[in-house]
Amino acid sequence: MAILDQSLLSFIIFILLFLLVPFPATGSLVGQIKHYQGQNQPYVGVNIGTDVSNFLSPPDLVLFLQLQRITDVRLYDPNPDILKAFAHTKIRVIVGVPNNQLIGIGSSNATAVTWVRRNVAAHYPRTLITAISVGDEVLTSLPSVASLLLPAMEALYSALVAVHLQNLVKVSTPHSASVILDPFPPSQAFFNTSMTEYLSPIIGFLSRTQAPLMMNFYPYYVFMENKGVVPLDNSLFKPLMPTKEMVDPNTLLHYTNVLDAMIDSAYFSMKNLNVTDVVVLVTETGWPSKGDAKESYATIDNADMYNSNLIKHVLDRSGTPLHPEVTSSVYIYELFNEDLRSPPTSEGSWGLFYGNKTPVYFLHVSGTGTFLANDTTNTTYCVASDEVDNRTLQAALDWACGPGKANCSEIQPGEPCYQPNSARSHASYAFDSYYQKEGKAAGSCDFKGVAMITTTDPSFGSCIFPGSKKAVENKTEEADNSTQPSGACSIRPLTNMMKSLIKLQNNHLGVMCTLAIAVILLIPFCNI
Repeated sequence: MAILDQSLLSFIIFILLFLLVPFPATGSLVGQIKHYQGQNQPYVGVNIGTDVSNFLSPPDLVLFLQLQRITDVRLYDPNPDILKAFAHTKIRVIVGVPNNQLIGIGSSNATAVTWVRRNVAAHYPRTLITAISVGDEVLTSLPSVASLLLPAMEALYSALVAVHLQNLVKVSTPHSASVILDPFPPSQAFFNTSMTEYLSPIIGFLSRTQAPLMMNFYPYYVFMENKGVVPLDNSLFKPLMPTKEMVDPNTLLHYTNVLDAMIDSAYFSMKNLNVTDVVVLVTETGWPSKGDAKESYATIDNADMYNSNLIKHVLDRSGTPLHPEVTSSVYIYELFNEDLRSPPTSEGSWGLFYGNKTPVYFLHVSGTGTFLANDTTNTTYCVASDEVDNRTLQAALDWACGPGKANCSEIQPGEPCYQPNSARSHASYAFDSYYQKEGKAAGSCDFKGVAMITTTDPSFGSCIFPGSKKAVENKTEEADNSTQPSGACSIRPLTNMMKSLIKLQNNHLGVMCTLAIAVILLIPFCNI
């Protein structure tokens, strides 16, 4: 019997100590999980506008959202095909009532009942509809129907009560930031007095039904309208020196970014109406990546900076200076560039992606969990572009495998990536090999315009692309195996054993049994 090596002895000692430590009660553990991962935790969602050439089919849209790990979306209208496609996906949906339907719903309870039955009850709970957004910026964009806004909200709420969904599906309405006057300093903010007759009862309704105040907040417009007063760095969430922070002279609260100040201005405005129990939900925010000559700050770099820092800020759960205990969830405007929108150029340039699913730019959101796959600091690949002829692809493939020195061994006959034997398939592999070899440097995924960057892993079956996480894992496994000394104990079965121990942590007898079985199972892995 060989003497156990030091690492194995240490591991067994750790297991014995593990058994001696008292285990927490299940209830308290569950409570902690609920506290940190409950439904009330802040999240980042996206708005989905449909003024896009060749808009994705509903199934393709849902698949794309899942690949991007997007879990919350807002729809501007209740498209039945899209709502059906979201069934059983766990993607949470805010469904909108278009402004042109407000008159009918606000004037007729029967119309509201029909709307809820058709657009909510018919899909829930297969599709996780979380809220109804009634109209969009009605008080400022469509003041002629302002008097019907609250009646429409109340009628929809009553219709939800009738189908027992009023506690699961909230009713609110998104407002423009312009309903708030004197937003900075936030402590002096108040709702526009010309709209108070509508806003006051709406806020009361939100308080009574425990629904959020939906606000469309755009630091981009605040900056553009106050250049020279509001610094660009404050608008983009850039780290600031204390001397550059905005300070509310009445509360002495320090604001490091414009969005927090806008959110707190909403809280102070509600406080002026004696309402302090309504949470702010940011239903729209973002930054355009392209603009006209007068919109020089609408750039890819600024859009990347704003949205990347926004995501980090929300998922950091730091709240606002006024309410550090409450972090508002946000919906980025928007998922796709809406190229069919009317001028100016910026109107169609708010998207994270083009309509063909390629990223407009790559967000830098590593370290914030799994939200969004389009991240330069995460995983990107280089593949052949669509609609490129085979002759052009073959020329680019020949260059990549020749002068480009890409590793093309996997696309040779008999190798995992040889099939399908096509120029497109082989070119994609070679392009990605070159792209990864060059460290994803700018211009390394072009090949005279026949390649494109994607965030979707193109690996299939046993064909693992060079940039795939699977390739990295395989290399790591090989390295582990190659450095494993003869007669030593593999750590992998021990790791799996620990998982079993944790699952049985409330049953000491179960743990003891697991340990005994594990020692027996250890024999094949160690020379004992």
